[in-house]
Amino acid sequence: MRIGHGYDVHRLVNGRKLILGGVEVEYEKGLLGHSDADVLTHALMDALLGAAALGDIGKLFPDNDDAFLDADSVKLLKKVCAVVKEHGYKLCNADCTIIAQRPKLAPFIDKMRETLASAMDVPVSALSIKATTEERLGFTGEGLGIAAHAVCLIEEI
Repeated sequence: MRIGHGYDVHRLVNGRKLILGGVEVEYEKGLLGHSDADVLTHALMDALLGAAALGDIGKLFPDNDDAFLDADSVKLLKKVCAVVKEHGYKLCNADCTIIAQRPKLAPFIDKMRETLASAMDVPVSALSIKATTEERLGFTGEGLGIAAHAVCLIEEI
């Protein structure tokens, strides 16, 4: 068994959709990034790759490669899971936390869990997603961006 941790952060801007965990969240701003900037899915991918000692998503999907411009992060997650599997591992479980002052994410958590679990071909019960604020402190508390942490446990197949 191996443990991995992932972290990602993106700035909130006008004129972009807010995608978290593969789900479009209703909000007046979205996350700025080369892909869809889905911080939750990016943190989860980095946790998986880290657990398998395979680097990070920047290694697999460079942000200077136009092939990944506006990429759907859930599709990238499927590729990460395939790479992890090729190296002889499967996901046991993952625990994720989204850090955002706004919007309120509780109404979207179940759909995020379903979307990501399906992409990783694991039961929904293997994936925990939580959301928290930072009590108006720091860049997330000031509404300038959203961050996410993910921890996963993988095991040899």
